[in-house]
Amino acid sequence: MTLTSIVKPRWISWDSETVPQLNFPIFFDPSGQNIHYTYGLHRRCSSLTGTCEYFPHSRDCQNDRYFCSMWRSVGFLMSFAIVIEGMTLIAFIVVLAGGKQKREQGWTVVSGLLLLAGLIQCAGMAIIAFLYDNDDRFFPGWKLDISWILCTTSWSVLFFLAGGIAASAFLLPSEGGYELIPDTEREE
Repeated sequence: MTLTSIVKPRWISWDSETVPQLNFPIFFDPSGQNIHYTYGLHRRCSSLTGTCEYFPHSRDCQNDRYFCSMWRSVGFLMSFAIVIEGMTLIAFIVVLAGGKQKREQGWTVVSGLLLLAGLIQCAGMAIIAFLYDNDDRFFPGWKLDISWILCTTSWSVLFFLAGGIAASAFLLPSEGGYELIPDTEREE
């Protein structure tokens, strides 16, 4: 979900339909043209041009460096969250492939990494929500879109998994180990 939210340019979007027009001389077009703008972390798309372009571009940042800094920070945070999630996967494999001691102690590393990735994604999602609420470029009609929802779902699942792993480590009984066989001498 995290990777999809980064790649898909649909964090914030705007849809509108143009007013139906009378085409000269006698044709009436009852359906207006659908206009669709979407902002992603690294691209902005428009249905008017039919293309996507790099975003935020330098011309977008001339008057509002604060917005660009915040938007680029979210791009960095989400990319960093992907790295942390990769580390979590590697740690999970090491813990499962390791011995009893790694399985009993490794949950702290795995749940800590899950929690860290969730916190990073939550911060990125919150910054986008703040910009959506407070930046003048997002007038009424704009909405938080599917990438924002994917990010929110992703960090929620990460928190749930971190809590579940930590709870299972405390609540489930310890893995049974080998019992020593008493050393009895044979009587002959």
